[in-house]
Amino acid sequence: MTEAYIVDAVRTPIGKKNGGLSGVHPADLGAHVIKALVERTGIDPAGVDDVVFGCVDAIGGQAGNIARTAWLAAGYPEEVPGVTVDRQCGSSQQAVHFGAQAILSGTADLIVAGGVQNMSQIPIASAMVVGQQYGFDTPFGGSTGWTERYGDQEVSQFNGAELIADKWDISRDELERWALQSHERARTAIAEGRFDREIVPFGDVTTDEGPRETSLEKMAALKTLTDGGRLTAAVASQISDGASAVLLASPEAVERYGLTPRARIHHLSARGADPIFMLSAPIPATRYALEKTGLSIDDIDLVEINEAFAPVVLAWIKEIGADPAKVNVNGGAIALGHPLGATGTKLMATLLNELERTGGRYGLQTICEGGGTANATIIERLWGIV
Repeated sequence: MTEAYIVDAVRTPIGKKNGGLSGVHPADLGAHVIKALVERTGIDPAGVDDVVFGCVDAIGGQAGNIARTAWLAAGYPEEVPGVTVDRQCGSSQQAVHFGAQAILSGTADLIVAGGVQNMSQIPIASAMVVGQQYGFDTPFGGSTGWTERYGDQEVSQFNGAELIADKWDISRDELERWALQSHERARTAIAEGRFDREIVPFGDVTTDEGPRETSLEKMAALKTLTDGGRLTAAVASQISDGASAVLLASPEAVERYGLTPRARIHHLSARGADPIFMLSAPIPATRYALEKTGLSIDDIDLVEINEAFAPVVLAWIKEIGADPAKVNVNGGAIALGHPLGATGTKLMATLLNELERTGGRYGLQTICEGGGTANATIIERLWGIV
C-alpha cells in the first residue's frame, strides 16, 4: 500500500489588514512559498506533477487560476500544471486532500499543495459583491430549490456563529476568555520562536502581525456585532494576507529525490452540516475521522481547529470532549489571522512543527467552511520515528 508523505511545509508571516503584505500581488505571495519549498527540499521543479492551491474570491489578482500563475511567477517550468480549489475557508486543506489522493491513487508522485489570499486587496465576499451587478443579491436568492428548502434565512458566518453560541449556551465571557488565551498563546509562541521553522520572511515582514496585548476589560467594552448578540470583533478571526504550501510525495519520489518525510497523511475526509449554522461541521467531520481511523480523541496529541469565531472551537470542544490544553496551543486565527485560501496549509505547517517540537504522534486539523462543510485531516509524525 502506498503512502502520501509530507516532506515540508512553509508559510509567509501572516500580515494584518493593510499591513506589511497588503501591497504584494497574490501571485508573488504564492510564488514566495513555492520557491521556498523547492529550495528547502532540493527537488527538481520539473518533477512536480501538479500545483494545487486554495483561494477564495478568485477575482482581480486572484483570478485566472492563481495556482498556475503563482507557479509561473516563481519562474518554474511551464510544463507543470496548476489548479485552484475553492472550498471556502478550508480551500488549501482541500488542496492537500486532492494532492494526497492523487498520490495515494498512484497517478502522481510529487504535489505542491497550498493556498494564497490577499484580503487587503480583495475583501472577503468580493465575488458576491461583484455578482450584484449581474442581478444576484446573494448566491442563494432566486434559486427555487434553495428557497423551498431553507427559505429566506440569513446565510452568513456571523449569523452562524451567533446560532452556535446560542445552541451550545456559550457565554460572552467564555468567548472572550478563549480569545484572550489565543492572543497570549500566540505571543508566547512567537517569543519562543515556535514558528521560526515554518515562516519564510517576505522582505521586512518577518513575523505574524496579528497578535496583540489585550485584556478581558478591553474586550468587554466592545459593542456586539448584533443587538442582543454575544459576538464582538474580539472573538472573530482577523482579516489577513498570506500564503502557505506543503510538499507531498509518494515513496517513489522520496527515494528518487533523497527526501526525508516529516509526516504521513493518516486520514483525510470532509463532511457537511446545516448550511445556516454554517460553521458547525467540524463536529461531524471529527467524529467521522475518528470513527474511520479507530482513534479516540485522547489518541490525538494536538489539534488545530480554525478559529473563525470562538464559538466554533468551544462548541467543538464540548461535543468532542477534547482537552482544551491540546487545542490551538500556539494560538489561532483570532490572534494570528485567517487568510482564507491560505489557512489550511498554514495550520498544517504549524501542526507539523508543533508535533515535532513536543514529540507528539497524531495531529488533527479541521476547518469550518462556507456552505456548512468541514475538512478533517489526521497526520502522523514520522521525524524521529522512522
